[in-house]
Amino acid sequence: MAKPVSIEVWNPNGKYRVVSTKPMPGTRWINLLIEQDCRVEICTEKKTILSVEDIIALIGNKCDGVIGQLTEDWGEALFSALRRAGGTAFSNMAVGYNNVDVNAANKYGVAVGNTPGVLTETTAELAASLSLSAARRIVEADGFMRAGLYDGFVGNLLKGQTVGVIGAGRIGSAYARMMVEGFKMNLIYYDLYQATRLEKFVTAYAEFLKASGEKPVTWKRAASMEEVLREADVISLHPVLDKTTYHLINKERLAIMKKEAILVNCSRGPVVDEVALVEHLRENPMFRVGLDVFEDEPFMKPGLADMKNAIVVPHIASASKWTREGMATLAALNVLGKIKGYPIWSDPNRVEPFLNPNVPPPAASPSIVNSKALGLPVSKL
Repeated sequence: MAKPVSIEVWNPNGKYRVVSTKPMPGTRWINLLIEQDCRVEICTEKKTILSVEDIIALIGNKCDGVIGQLTEDWGEALFSALRRAGGTAFSNMAVGYNNVDVNAANKYGVAVGNTPGVLTETTAELAASLSLSAARRIVEADGFMRAGLYDGFVGNLLKGQTVGVIGAGRIGSAYARMMVEGFKMNLIYYDLYQATRLEKFVTAYAEFLKASGEKPVTWKRAASMEEVLREADVISLHPVLDKTTYHLINKERLAIMKKEAILVNCSRGPVVDEVALVEHLRENPMFRVGLDVFEDEPFMKPGLADMKNAIVVPHIASASKWTREGMATLAALNVLGKIKGYPIWSDPNRVEPFLNPNVPPPAASPSIVNSKALGLPVSKL
């Protein structure tokens, strides 16, 4: 039996009880809930990840909705506990929801929210930062200088090299634009769907460079992912995580990449076979990686932390102030919308109306991933 967890309470006499399993940035999300007669309870327990037992204790006997985190295991046990407590709403403070058993949520009639629409640029920026840091060996150079050394340190120039993107959706395309325009890199990408807007952008930029007397950049849509892995100097992963992309980058695919290639992952940890990656890094010291996500977060596979040719950061792609506060707001409004019986926003990637602090948000849930399964109505706003 889990011990009682410490909480901070806002609006103790509120009609609806909403629990957040962690403190979230900003106060707007709290105020929005309070304004709609919610009692808000925020877990202040000093734990990196709450256990299922901890969260069941938080839910208690009466709970209308929960805001949770990507690191929590939301399955049968938690959704049944939430439903017993009268709850019908849960939202991840994340765009991903691979920690959620959506079928279990459907079984108990619980809406599952997520927070897309605010992470595109900030995630692309981090992927670009990791690419540049790996190419110029920034982290190694920092340690080099701090150790009292100075001469004989070199990295790689990005200009004129080829950037490869696997998954050219919103984030992948934003990253590609940054690398092409920022460093004049050529582009090769693989996606099941043609990235027409991205292609037009690179074509227009190539024409601009040519008109300026510079060598134009090029783009190519690859016929296979392997083609990207063989040809690109820097490869950034932006696929969704499902059964087809689990361990997408494995021992065999690492082997076909260039010996001095750079691999960046800001998507989902299990996309990369981390054990195979550690072995590849050890055997190929000029191969480099930049990782924001890991297979068993918050832990790394043995040996990864010892690799000097690996840059590892603690899942901070969304960790800009505006983005995190926006995610908190969207997660809270997902839960609030279900509690109040609001319809579902028609386009979860166009969430600007919910983020303007100067006007009330629309009477809708910004993004409910199982809305169709639950038969929830769509907003006409």
